[in-house]
Amino acid sequence: MPNIRSYKELRVYQAAMDAAMEIFELTKGFPPEEKFSLIDQMRRSSRSVCTNIGEAWRKRRYPAHFRQLEYIRPSAAPHRAVDHGAG
Repeated sequence: MPNIRSYKELRVYQAAMDAAMEIFELTKGFPPEEKFSLIDQMRRSSRSVCTNIGEAWRKRRYPAHFRQLEYIRPSAAPHRAVDHGAG
């Protein structure tokens, strides 16, 4: 594995950034009434992935932080999408 000096060199970050840019472009074609609901949420969540990768990169040198996460993980419930249109 090459010596990676920045989270921006990670393939996962680059893929997340590409996806965020694609989502931004795709949502330009959404109806205007979705601007402050669906579009905003999709754009914010796609940027959040990139931000979380960068934050994890900065915290990788703090093993105590990751030990704390071991206690949190079992109590975290999986998030599921809600289908409002079914029925």
